[in-house]
Amino acid sequence: MTEPVEHRTQVAVVGAGPVGATVANYLGLYGVRTLLIDRSEEIVDYPRAVGMDDECLRSFQGIGLADEMLADMIQNVPLRMFAANGVCLADIRPETKEYGWPRRNIFMQQLAERTLRAGLQRYPHVRPLLGHELIRVEQDGTEARLHVTGPQGERVLVHAEYVVAADGGRSTVREQLGIPLSGDTHPRKWVVIECDNDPLDAPYTGLHGDPRRPYVCLDLPYNYRRWEFMLFPGEDAEAMLRPEKVRELLTGHVPDPTALNIIRARVYTHHSRVADRFVDGRICLVGDAAHLMPPWAGQGMNTGIRDATNVAWKLAAVVTGRAHPRILATYDTERREHARTMVKLSDALGRFLSPTSPTVARARDTLLRGLTVAPSVRDWVIQMRFKPVPRYSEGIMLHRHGTVRKSSPTGRMLIQPRVEIAEGRVLPLDETLGEWFALIGYGTDPLVHLDAGSRAFWDRIGTRYITVVESRSGRSRTERRTSMTDSVTVEDVDGTLRDWFAQHQGTVAVVRPDRYLAALTDPRDLAAVSDAFERLVAPSRSAEFKDAWRSVPVAEGEAS
Repeated sequence: MTEPVEHRTQVAVVGAGPVGATVANYLGLYGVRTLLIDRSEEIVDYPRAVGMDDECLRSFQGIGLADEMLADMIQNVPLRMFAANGVCLADIRPETKEYGWPRRNIFMQQLAERTLRAGLQRYPHVRPLLGHELIRVEQDGTEARLHVTGPQGERVLVHAEYVVAADGGRSTVREQLGIPLSGDTHPRKWVVIECDNDPLDAPYTGLHGDPRRPYVCLDLPYNYRRWEFMLFPGEDAEAMLRPEKVRELLTGHVPDPTALNIIRARVYTHHSRVADRFVDGRICLVGDAAHLMPPWAGQGMNTGIRDATNVAWKLAAVVTGRAHPRILATYDTERREHARTMVKLSDALGRFLSPTSPTVARARDTLLRGLTVAPSVRDWVIQMRFKPVPRYSEGIMLHRHGTVRKSSPTGRMLIQPRVEIAEGRVLPLDETLGEWFALIGYGTDPLVHLDAGSRAFWDRIGTRYITVVESRSGRSRTERRTSMTDSVTVEDVDGTLRDWFAQHQGTVAVVRPDRYLAALTDPRDLAAVSDAFERLVAPSRSAEFKDAWRSVPVAEGEAS
Protein backbone atom coordinates (compact mmCIF):
# COMPACT_ATOMS: atom_id res chain seq x y z
CA MET A 1 0.00 0.00 0.00
CA THR A 2 1.39 3.40 -0.97
CA GLU A 3 2.08 5.98 1.69
CA PRO A 4 -0.53 8.73 2.00
CA VAL A 5 0.06 12.24 0.73
CA GLU A 6 0.62 14.37 3.82
CA HIS A 7 -0.42 17.97 4.49
CA ARG A 8 0.37 20.09 7.51
CA THR A 9 -1.75 23.06 8.43
CA GLN A 10 -2.70 25.20 11.39
CA VAL A 11 -6.45 24.66 11.03
CA ALA A 12 -8.39 22.10 9.00
CA VAL A 13 -12.04 22.93 8.25
CA VAL A 14 -14.18 19.93 7.34
CA GLY A 15 -17.18 20.99 5.24
CA ALA A 16 -17.21 23.77 2.63
CA GLY A 17 -20.83 24.85 2.99
CA PRO A 18 -21.62 28.43 4.02
CA VAL A 19 -20.52 27.94 7.62
CA GLY A 20 -17.26 26.15 6.85
CA ALA A 21 -16.43 28.59 4.05
CA THR A 22 -17.08 31.50 6.40
CA VAL A 23 -14.68 30.04 8.96
CA ALA A 24 -12.07 29.62 6.20
CA ASN A 25 -12.54 33.21 5.03
CA TYR A 26 -12.05 34.54 8.54
CA LEU A 27 -8.97 32.38 9.07
CA GLY A 28 -7.67 33.68 5.76
CA LEU A 29 -8.25 37.24 6.93
CA TYR A 30 -6.36 36.51 10.14
CA GLY A 31 -3.40 34.99 8.30
CA VAL A 32 -3.93 31.39 9.43
CA ARG A 33 -2.78 28.48 7.24
CA THR A 34 -5.99 26.60 6.51
CA LEU A 35 -7.19 23.54 4.62
CA LEU A 36 -10.86 23.45 3.62
CA ILE A 37 -11.94 19.85 3.05
CA ASP A 38 -15.19 18.78 1.40
CA ARG A 39 -16.19 15.53 -0.28
CA SER A 40 -18.06 17.38 -3.04
CA GLU A 41 -16.28 19.33 -5.75
CA GLU A 42 -19.39 21.23 -6.79
CA ILE A 43 -21.91 23.49 -5.10
CA VAL A 44 -25.46 22.12 -5.07
CA ASP A 45 -27.21 24.33 -7.64
CA TYR A 46 -30.55 25.04 -6.01
CA PRO A 47 -31.72 27.17 -3.09
CA ARG A 48 -31.52 25.69 0.40
CA ALA A 49 -31.15 28.24 3.20
CA VAL A 50 -32.94 31.42 2.12
CA GLY A 51 -33.06 33.82 5.11
CA MET A 52 -30.20 36.07 6.21
CA ASP A 53 -30.40 38.41 9.19
CA ASP A 54 -28.51 41.53 10.19
CA GLU A 55 -26.03 39.74 12.44
CA CYS A 56 -25.14 37.39 9.60
CA LEU A 57 -24.60 40.25 7.15
CA ARG A 58 -22.38 41.93 9.72
CA SER A 59 -20.28 38.77 9.83
CA PHE A 60 -19.91 38.87 6.05
CA GLN A 61 -19.03 42.55 6.33
CA GLY A 62 -16.16 41.47 8.57
CA ILE A 63 -14.62 39.43 5.72
CA GLY A 64 -15.36 42.06 3.11
CA LEU A 65 -18.14 40.17 1.34
CA ALA A 66 -21.35 41.87 2.49
CA ASP A 67 -21.77 43.93 -0.69
CA GLU A 68 -21.25 40.85 -2.85
CA MET A 69 -23.90 39.04 -0.81
CA LEU A 70 -26.34 41.94 -1.15
CA ALA A 71 -25.94 41.91 -4.93
CA ASP A 72 -27.86 38.58 -4.99
CA MET A 73 -30.32 39.38 -2.21
CA ILE A 74 -33.75 40.90 -1.64
CA GLN A 75 -33.49 43.23 1.36
CA ASN A 76 -36.10 44.09 3.97
CA VAL A 77 -38.47 41.27 3.06
CA PRO A 78 -41.70 41.32 5.16
CA LEU A 79 -42.78 38.24 7.12
CA ARG A 80 -46.55 37.78 7.20
CA MET A 81 -48.48 35.44 9.47
CA PHE A 82 -51.85 34.35 8.13
CA ALA A 83 -54.86 33.06 10.07
CA ALA A 84 -56.82 29.92 9.30
CA ASN A 85 -59.19 31.96 7.12
CA GLY A 86 -56.36 33.55 5.14
CA VAL A 87 -56.49 36.95 6.85
CA CYS A 88 -53.10 38.49 7.69
CA LEU A 89 -52.58 38.49 11.46
CA ALA A 90 -49.17 40.15 11.53
CA ASP A 91 -47.06 41.95 8.94
CA ILE A 92 -43.54 41.93 10.35
CA ARG A 93 -41.35 44.67 8.88
CA PRO A 94 -38.45 45.45 11.20
CA GLU A 95 -37.08 48.93 10.55
CA THR A 96 -34.18 49.04 12.98
CA LYS A 97 -30.62 48.72 11.70
CA GLU A 98 -28.80 48.80 15.01
CA TYR A 99 -26.12 46.47 13.65
CA GLY A 100 -25.87 48.35 10.36
CA TRP A 101 -27.95 46.02 8.17
CA PRO A 102 -31.60 45.10 7.52
CA ARG A 103 -32.99 42.37 9.77
CA ARG A 104 -34.80 40.25 7.15
CA ASN A 105 -33.18 39.47 3.82
CA ILE A 106 -33.83 36.67 1.33
CA PHE A 107 -30.99 35.03 -0.56
CA MET A 108 -30.14 31.78 -2.32
CA GLN A 109 -27.59 29.55 -0.66
CA GLN A 110 -25.84 28.38 -3.79
CA LEU A 111 -25.07 31.99 -4.76
CA ALA A 112 -23.81 32.78 -1.27
CA GLU A 113 -21.54 29.72 -1.35
CA ARG A 114 -20.07 30.84 -4.67
CA THR A 115 -19.33 34.24 -3.19
CA LEU A 116 -17.66 32.69 -0.14
CA ARG A 117 -15.55 30.31 -2.20
CA ALA A 118 -14.50 33.14 -4.51
CA GLY A 119 -13.52 35.10 -1.41
CA LEU A 120 -11.03 32.40 -0.48
CA GLN A 121 -9.02 33.17 -3.60
CA ARG A 122 -7.76 36.28 -1.81
CA TYR A 123 -5.76 34.11 0.59
CA PRO A 124 -2.91 31.96 -0.76
CA HIS A 125 -2.53 30.40 2.69
CA VAL A 126 -6.08 28.95 2.49
CA ARG A 127 -6.19 25.82 0.35
CA PRO A 128 -9.40 24.02 -0.66
CA LEU A 129 -9.28 20.22 -0.83
CA LEU A 130 -12.52 19.58 -2.69
CA GLY A 131 -13.57 16.09 -3.68
CA HIS A 132 -11.84 14.80 -0.53
CA GLU A 133 -13.84 12.74 1.95
CA LEU A 134 -12.96 12.46 5.63
CA ILE A 135 -12.77 8.85 6.74
CA ARG A 136 -11.35 9.09 10.24
CA VAL A 137 -10.25 11.79 12.68
CA GLU A 138 -8.04 11.35 15.73
CA GLN A 139 -6.31 13.72 18.10
CA ASP A 140 -3.81 13.85 20.93
CA GLY A 141 -2.10 16.52 22.98
CA THR A 142 -0.08 17.87 20.06
CA GLU A 143 -2.26 17.68 16.93
CA ALA A 144 -5.29 16.30 15.15
CA ARG A 145 -4.92 13.87 12.25
CA LEU A 146 -7.48 13.54 9.50
CA HIS A 147 -7.45 10.46 7.30
CA VAL A 148 -8.94 11.48 3.97
CA THR A 149 -9.68 9.86 0.62
CA GLY A 150 -9.03 11.97 -2.50
CA PRO A 151 -11.01 12.15 -5.77
CA GLN A 152 -9.16 9.17 -7.28
CA GLY A 153 -9.22 7.11 -4.11
CA GLU A 154 -5.76 8.23 -3.03
CA ARG A 155 -4.97 8.34 0.68
CA VAL A 156 -4.35 11.73 2.24
CA LEU A 157 -3.23 12.43 5.81
CA VAL A 158 -3.75 15.92 7.20
CA HIS A 159 -1.87 17.05 10.31
CA ALA A 160 -3.64 20.04 11.88
CA GLU A 161 -3.18 21.95 15.08
CA TYR A 162 -6.97 22.36 15.30
CA VAL A 163 -10.06 21.17 13.41
CA VAL A 164 -13.40 22.85 12.74
CA ALA A 165 -16.18 20.39 11.96
CA ALA A 166 -18.68 22.06 9.64
CA ASP A 167 -19.75 18.80 8.03
CA GLY A 168 -23.50 19.05 8.53
CA GLY A 169 -26.23 17.34 10.48
CA ARG A 170 -24.80 13.87 9.79
CA SER A 171 -21.36 15.03 10.86
CA THR A 172 -18.73 12.32 10.55
CA VAL A 173 -16.54 14.21 13.00
CA ARG A 174 -19.26 14.50 15.65
CA GLU A 175 -20.18 10.84 15.32
CA GLN A 176 -16.56 9.70 15.64
CA LEU A 177 -16.12 11.85 18.73
CA GLY A 178 -19.21 10.21 20.22
CA ILE A 179 -20.91 13.53 20.95
CA PRO A 180 -24.70 13.09 21.37
CA LEU A 181 -27.02 15.39 19.43
CA SER A 182 -29.70 15.81 22.07
CA GLY A 183 -33.27 16.84 21.37
CA ASP A 184 -36.21 15.74 19.26
CA THR A 185 -37.07 14.71 15.75
CA HIS A 186 -40.48 16.00 14.70
CA PRO A 187 -43.01 13.41 13.54
CA ARG A 188 -44.44 15.49 10.69
CA LYS A 189 -42.55 15.66 7.41
CA TRP A 190 -42.72 18.57 4.97
CA VAL A 191 -42.55 18.73 1.18
CA VAL A 192 -40.43 21.57 -0.24
CA ILE A 193 -41.22 22.64 -3.81
CA GLU A 194 -39.35 25.29 -5.80
CA CYS A 195 -39.89 26.76 -9.24
CA ASP A 196 -37.86 29.24 -11.28
CA ASN A 197 -40.79 30.95 -13.03
CA ASP A 198 -42.64 32.57 -10.14
CA PRO A 199 -46.29 33.11 -11.09
CA LEU A 200 -47.26 35.17 -8.01
CA ASP A 201 -47.12 38.82 -7.04
CA ALA A 202 -46.43 38.17 -3.36
CA PRO A 203 -43.13 39.84 -2.36
CA TYR A 204 -43.01 38.50 1.18
CA THR A 205 -42.55 35.36 3.25
CA GLY A 206 -45.92 33.95 4.26
CA LEU A 207 -46.57 31.60 7.20
CA HIS A 208 -50.03 30.22 6.48
CA GLY A 209 -51.68 28.59 9.47
CA ASP A 210 -54.32 26.82 7.37
CA PRO A 211 -55.45 23.76 9.34
CA ARG A 212 -56.44 21.99 6.11
CA ARG A 213 -52.71 21.88 5.29
CA PRO A 214 -50.30 24.37 6.91
CA TYR A 215 -47.80 25.78 4.47
CA VAL A 216 -45.14 28.43 3.87
CA CYS A 217 -44.70 30.46 0.70
CA LEU A 218 -41.52 32.43 0.00
CA ASP A 219 -40.53 34.94 -2.64
CA LEU A 220 -36.91 34.27 -3.69
CA PRO A 221 -34.44 36.27 -5.83
CA TYR A 222 -34.30 35.96 -9.58
CA ASN A 223 -37.93 34.91 -10.05
CA TYR A 224 -37.72 31.80 -7.86
CA ARG A 225 -40.44 30.79 -5.41
CA ARG A 226 -40.65 28.15 -2.68
CA TRP A 227 -43.58 26.38 -1.03
CA GLU A 228 -43.35 24.12 2.02
CA PHE A 229 -46.36 21.90 2.76
CA MET A 230 -46.97 19.77 5.85
CA LEU A 231 -47.62 16.08 5.28
CA PHE A 232 -50.27 14.26 7.30
CA PRO A 233 -49.95 10.87 8.99
CA GLY A 234 -50.37 8.10 6.46
CA GLU A 235 -49.24 10.15 3.46
CA ASP A 236 -46.39 8.45 1.66
CA ALA A 237 -43.46 10.87 1.47
CA GLU A 238 -42.03 9.51 -1.78
CA ALA A 239 -45.45 9.38 -3.41
CA MET A 240 -45.96 13.07 -2.62
CA LEU A 241 -42.99 13.90 -4.86
CA ARG A 242 -44.61 12.50 -7.99
CA PRO A 243 -45.42 15.24 -10.53
CA GLU A 244 -49.17 14.75 -10.22
CA LYS A 245 -49.00 15.03 -6.42
CA VAL A 246 -46.82 18.13 -6.60
CA ARG A 247 -49.37 19.74 -8.90
CA GLU A 248 -52.13 18.67 -6.51
CA LEU A 249 -50.36 20.37 -3.60
CA LEU A 250 -50.02 23.58 -5.61
CA THR A 251 -53.61 23.61 -6.82
CA GLY A 252 -55.37 26.64 -5.40
CA HIS A 253 -52.07 28.40 -4.69
CA VAL A 254 -51.07 29.25 -8.28
CA PRO A 255 -53.15 29.92 -11.39
CA ASP A 256 -51.83 26.92 -13.32
CA PRO A 257 -49.65 24.32 -11.54
CA THR A 258 -48.85 22.62 -14.86
CA ALA A 259 -47.15 25.82 -16.12
CA LEU A 260 -44.54 25.82 -13.36
CA ASN A 261 -40.96 24.76 -14.02
CA ILE A 262 -40.32 22.73 -10.87
CA ILE A 263 -36.60 22.62 -10.11
CA ARG A 264 -36.83 20.96 -6.72
CA ALA A 265 -39.26 18.76 -4.82
CA ARG A 266 -37.98 17.08 -1.68
CA VAL A 267 -39.29 15.77 1.62
CA TYR A 268 -37.66 16.97 4.82
CA THR A 269 -37.77 15.81 8.41
CA HIS A 270 -37.28 18.57 10.96
CA HIS A 271 -35.04 18.22 14.00
CA SER A 272 -34.63 20.27 17.16
CA ARG A 273 -31.28 19.12 18.48
CA VAL A 274 -28.12 20.57 20.02
CA ALA A 275 -24.81 18.76 20.52
CA ASP A 276 -23.92 18.06 24.13
CA ARG A 277 -20.65 19.90 23.66
CA PHE A 278 -19.24 22.10 20.92
CA VAL A 279 -15.57 21.60 21.80
CA ASP A 280 -13.71 18.30 22.15
CA GLY A 281 -9.97 18.72 22.65
CA ARG A 282 -8.63 20.29 19.46
CA ILE A 283 -11.92 20.00 17.56
CA CYS A 284 -14.80 22.50 17.44
CA LEU A 285 -18.27 21.79 16.02
CA VAL A 286 -20.07 24.53 14.09
CA GLY A 287 -23.32 24.92 12.17
CA ASP A 288 -25.49 21.86 11.59
CA ALA A 289 -22.78 19.64 13.05
CA ALA A 290 -23.49 21.40 16.36
CA HIS A 291 -27.24 22.12 16.16
CA LEU A 292 -30.31 21.42 14.03
CA MET A 293 -33.54 23.41 14.05
CA PRO A 294 -36.74 23.68 12.03
CA PRO A 295 -36.71 26.40 9.35
CA TRP A 296 -39.57 28.56 10.62
CA ALA A 297 -37.42 31.28 12.19
CA GLY A 298 -34.94 31.20 9.30
CA GLN A 299 -32.13 30.86 11.83
CA GLY A 300 -30.37 27.58 11.01
CA MET A 301 -27.64 29.00 8.80
CA ASN A 302 -27.60 32.33 10.65
CA THR A 303 -26.86 30.53 13.91
CA GLY A 304 -24.07 28.64 12.16
CA ILE A 305 -22.53 31.87 10.87
CA ARG A 306 -22.53 33.20 14.45
CA ASP A 307 -20.65 30.03 15.41
CA ALA A 308 -18.15 30.63 12.61
CA THR A 309 -17.49 34.23 13.56
CA ASN A 310 -17.05 33.32 17.22
CA VAL A 311 -14.74 30.34 16.80
CA ALA A 312 -12.59 31.73 13.97
CA TRP A 313 -11.05 34.64 15.84
CA LYS A 314 -10.38 32.47 18.89
CA LEU A 315 -8.62 29.80 16.85
CA ALA A 316 -6.64 32.47 15.03
CA ALA A 317 -5.65 34.10 18.33
CA VAL A 318 -4.42 30.75 19.64
CA VAL A 319 -2.42 29.60 16.62
CA THR A 320 -0.81 33.04 16.14
CA GLY A 321 0.23 33.23 19.77
CA ARG A 322 -2.09 36.06 20.77
CA ALA A 323 -4.04 33.97 23.29
CA HIS A 324 -3.83 30.85 25.42
CA PRO A 325 -5.53 27.69 24.05
CA ARG A 326 -7.84 27.71 27.08
CA ILE A 327 -9.93 30.43 25.40
CA LEU A 328 -11.35 27.79 23.03
CA ALA A 329 -13.49 26.51 25.91
CA THR A 330 -15.41 29.79 25.71
CA TYR A 331 -16.66 28.90 22.23
CA ASP A 332 -18.83 26.24 23.86
CA THR A 333 -19.71 28.50 26.81
CA GLU A 334 -20.82 31.35 24.60
CA ARG A 335 -22.47 29.60 21.68
CA ARG A 336 -24.22 26.46 22.93
CA GLU A 337 -26.88 28.14 25.07
CA HIS A 338 -27.73 30.61 22.32
CA ALA A 339 -28.15 27.74 19.87
CA ARG A 340 -30.65 26.20 22.28
CA THR A 341 -32.51 29.50 22.41
CA MET A 342 -32.77 29.68 18.63
CA VAL A 343 -34.07 26.10 18.50
CA LYS A 344 -36.79 27.10 20.98
CA LEU A 345 -37.76 30.10 18.83
CA SER A 346 -38.00 27.90 15.74
CA ASP A 347 -40.14 25.41 17.64
CA ALA A 348 -42.44 28.19 18.87
CA LEU A 349 -43.04 29.50 15.34
CA GLY A 350 -43.64 25.93 14.20
CA ARG A 351 -46.31 25.52 16.86
CA PHE A 352 -48.00 28.69 15.59
CA LEU A 353 -48.02 27.35 12.06
CA SER A 354 -48.86 23.69 12.50
CA PRO A 355 -52.27 23.18 14.22
CA THR A 356 -54.48 21.01 12.02
CA SER A 357 -57.55 21.28 14.25
CA PRO A 358 -59.83 24.13 13.09
CA THR A 359 -60.79 24.81 16.71
CA VAL A 360 -57.19 25.10 17.85
CA ALA A 361 -56.29 27.23 14.83
CA ARG A 362 -59.16 29.66 15.56
CA ALA A 363 -58.10 29.91 19.20
CA ARG A 364 -54.53 30.68 18.11
CA ASP A 365 -55.74 33.40 15.74
CA THR A 366 -57.96 34.97 18.39
CA LEU A 367 -55.11 35.00 20.90
CA LEU A 368 -52.68 36.65 18.50
CA ARG A 369 -55.23 39.29 17.47
CA GLY A 370 -55.87 40.08 21.12
CA LEU A 371 -52.21 40.32 22.04
CA THR A 372 -51.31 42.64 19.18
CA VAL A 373 -53.99 45.16 20.15
CA ALA A 374 -51.53 46.55 22.70
CA PRO A 375 -49.12 48.95 20.90
CA SER A 376 -46.10 47.66 22.82
CA VAL A 377 -46.83 44.05 21.87
CA ARG A 378 -47.61 44.99 18.28
CA ASP A 379 -44.28 46.84 18.05
CA TRP A 380 -42.52 43.85 19.65
CA VAL A 381 -43.93 41.62 16.89
CA ILE A 382 -43.61 43.99 13.92
CA GLN A 383 -40.04 45.01 14.77
CA MET A 384 -39.11 41.33 15.22
CA ARG A 385 -37.94 41.89 18.78
CA PHE A 386 -39.02 38.33 19.58
CA LYS A 387 -35.83 37.08 17.90
CA PRO A 388 -33.31 36.52 20.71
CA VAL A 389 -29.99 38.25 20.11
CA PRO A 390 -26.95 36.54 21.60
CA ARG A 391 -25.96 37.63 25.06
CA TYR A 392 -22.93 35.99 26.59
CA SER A 393 -22.81 36.05 30.36
CA GLU A 394 -19.66 33.91 30.57
CA GLY A 395 -16.64 33.78 28.32
CA ILE A 396 -14.21 36.39 27.07
CA MET A 397 -15.66 39.44 28.77
CA LEU A 398 -15.37 41.27 32.07
CA HIS A 399 -18.32 41.86 34.41
CA ARG A 400 -17.99 43.76 37.65
CA HIS A 401 -17.18 41.22 40.39
CA GLY A 402 -18.64 38.53 38.14
CA THR A 403 -22.14 40.00 38.36
CA VAL A 404 -24.17 40.04 35.13
CA ARG A 405 -26.75 42.82 35.11
CA LYS A 406 -29.68 42.59 32.73
CA SER A 407 -29.16 46.20 31.62
CA SER A 408 -25.44 45.76 30.97
CA PRO A 409 -24.32 45.77 27.32
CA THR A 410 -21.30 43.60 28.11
CA GLY A 411 -21.53 40.28 26.29
CA ARG A 412 -23.81 41.76 23.61
CA MET A 413 -22.99 42.80 20.08
CA LEU A 414 -22.04 46.47 19.85
CA ILE A 415 -24.24 48.73 17.75
CA GLN A 416 -22.92 49.82 14.36
CA PRO A 417 -23.87 53.40 13.49
CA ARG A 418 -22.27 55.60 10.86
CA VAL A 419 -19.11 57.56 11.61
CA GLU A 420 -17.11 60.09 9.61
CA ILE A 421 -13.38 59.57 9.15
CA ALA A 422 -10.58 62.03 8.50
CA GLU A 423 -11.04 62.09 4.73
CA GLY A 424 -14.62 63.22 5.20
CA ARG A 425 -16.11 59.86 4.20
CA VAL A 426 -19.00 58.40 6.19
CA LEU A 427 -18.61 54.69 6.95
CA PRO A 428 -20.17 52.00 9.11
CA LEU A 429 -18.36 51.86 12.45
CA ASP A 430 -16.85 48.41 11.83
CA GLU A 431 -14.88 49.74 8.86
CA THR A 432 -12.78 51.74 11.32
CA LEU A 433 -12.24 49.05 13.98
CA GLY A 434 -9.72 46.80 12.24
CA GLU A 435 -9.64 43.01 12.26
CA TRP A 436 -8.81 42.34 15.91
CA PHE A 437 -9.66 44.07 19.16
CA ALA A 438 -10.59 47.73 19.47
CA LEU A 439 -10.57 50.17 22.36
CA ILE A 440 -13.18 52.84 21.70
CA GLY A 441 -13.21 56.00 23.78
CA TYR A 442 -16.15 58.39 23.55
CA GLY A 443 -14.89 61.93 24.01
CA THR A 444 -11.56 60.58 25.20
CA ASP A 445 -8.50 59.00 23.63
CA PRO A 446 -8.09 55.52 25.16
CA LEU A 447 -4.36 55.60 24.55
CA VAL A 448 -3.69 58.45 26.97
CA HIS A 449 -5.10 56.32 29.81
CA LEU A 450 -2.82 53.31 29.23
CA ASP A 451 0.49 52.77 30.96
CA ALA A 452 3.39 51.21 29.05
CA GLY A 453 2.60 47.65 30.16
CA SER A 454 -1.08 47.89 29.24
CA ARG A 455 -0.26 49.46 25.89
CA ALA A 456 2.21 46.66 25.15
CA PHE A 457 -0.46 44.02 25.84
CA TRP A 458 -3.11 45.62 23.65
CA ASP A 459 -0.58 46.12 20.86
CA ARG A 460 0.44 42.43 21.03
CA ILE A 461 -3.11 41.28 20.36
CA GLY A 462 -3.54 43.64 17.40
CA THR A 463 -5.74 46.29 18.99
CA ARG A 464 -6.88 49.42 17.18
CA TYR A 465 -7.55 52.56 19.21
CA ILE A 466 -10.54 54.73 18.35
CA THR A 467 -11.43 58.18 19.65
CA VAL A 468 -15.04 59.17 18.97
CA VAL A 469 -15.91 62.86 19.00
CA GLU A 470 -19.21 64.63 18.59
CA SER A 471 -20.15 65.47 15.03
CA ARG A 472 -19.26 69.04 14.09
CA SER A 473 -18.01 69.79 17.59
CA GLY A 474 -16.91 73.30 18.56
CA ARG A 475 -13.31 72.72 17.54
CA SER A 476 -12.03 73.48 14.07
CA ARG A 477 -12.25 70.80 11.38
CA THR A 478 -8.47 70.35 11.46
CA GLU A 479 -8.46 69.87 15.22
CA ARG A 480 -11.26 67.34 15.00
CA ARG A 481 -9.24 65.26 12.56
CA THR A 482 -5.92 65.39 14.42
CA SER A 483 -4.82 62.98 17.12
CA MET A 484 -1.58 63.33 19.11
CA THR A 485 -1.40 59.54 19.50
CA ASP A 486 -1.91 56.48 17.31
CA SER A 487 -5.63 56.62 17.97
CA VAL A 488 -7.98 56.94 14.99
CA THR A 489 -10.42 59.84 15.41
CA VAL A 490 -13.96 59.47 14.05
CA GLU A 491 -17.05 61.67 14.30
CA ASP A 492 -20.35 60.41 15.67
CA VAL A 493 -22.45 61.43 12.67
CA ASP A 494 -25.93 60.70 14.06
CA GLY A 495 -25.23 61.05 17.79
CA THR A 496 -25.99 57.34 18.15
CA LEU A 497 -22.76 56.53 19.97
CA ARG A 498 -23.25 59.54 22.26
CA ASP A 499 -26.63 58.19 23.33
CA TRP A 500 -25.32 54.65 23.69
CA PHE A 501 -22.40 55.60 25.93
CA ALA A 502 -24.62 57.92 27.98
CA GLN A 503 -27.17 55.16 28.53
CA HIS A 504 -24.55 52.71 29.76
CA GLN A 505 -22.45 55.13 31.82
CA GLY A 506 -18.99 54.31 30.57
CA THR A 507 -16.67 56.04 28.12
CA VAL A 508 -14.21 53.32 27.06
CA ALA A 509 -15.42 50.12 25.37
CA VAL A 510 -13.36 46.98 24.75
CA VAL A 511 -14.66 45.40 21.53
CA ARG A 512 -13.77 41.88 20.39
CA PRO A 513 -13.01 40.88 16.78
CA ASP A 514 -16.56 39.50 16.46
CA ARG A 515 -17.88 42.96 17.51
CA TYR A 516 -19.11 41.82 20.92
CA LEU A 517 -18.52 44.10 23.87
CA ALA A 518 -15.91 42.57 26.17
CA ALA A 519 -15.91 45.37 28.77
CA LEU A 520 -17.16 48.89 29.40
CA THR A 521 -15.26 51.09 31.80
CA ASP A 522 -14.15 54.61 32.69
CA PRO A 523 -10.72 55.96 31.80
CA ARG A 524 -9.50 55.89 35.40
CA ASP A 525 -10.07 52.13 35.54
CA LEU A 526 -8.72 51.20 32.11
CA ALA A 527 -5.36 50.02 33.45
CA ALA A 528 -7.04 47.57 35.85
CA VAL A 529 -9.35 46.32 33.10
CA SER A 530 -6.35 45.87 30.81
CA ASP A 531 -4.55 43.80 33.43
CA ALA A 532 -7.61 41.61 34.01
CA PHE A 533 -8.11 41.13 30.29
CA GLU A 534 -4.48 40.12 29.87
CA ARG A 535 -4.95 37.48 32.54
CA LEU A 536 -8.05 36.33 30.69
CA VAL A 537 -6.47 35.71 27.30
CA ALA A 538 -2.70 36.09 27.25
CA PRO A 539 -0.62 32.93 26.73
CA SER A 540 1.93 34.12 29.27
CA ARG A 541 -0.57 34.50 32.10
CA SER A 542 -1.91 31.38 33.81
CA ALA A 543 -4.92 32.64 35.80
CA GLU A 544 -8.18 30.81 35.25
CA PHE A 545 -11.07 32.67 33.63
CA LYS A 546 -13.06 32.71 36.83
CA ASP A 547 -10.28 34.70 38.54
CA ALA A 548 -9.67 37.26 35.83
CA TRP A 549 -12.58 39.54 36.58
CA ARG A 550 -12.44 39.48 40.39
CA SER A 551 -12.29 43.05 41.70
CA VAL A 552 -12.31 44.55 38.21
CA PRO A 553 -13.60 48.14 38.36
CA VAL A 554 -15.89 48.83 35.43
CA ALA A 555 -18.46 51.45 34.58
CA GLU A 556 -20.99 52.32 37.24
CA GLY A 557 -23.73 51.32 34.82
CA GLU A 558 -22.65 47.70 35.35
CA ALA A 559 -22.49 47.84 39.13
CA SER A 560 -24.50 45.33 41.07
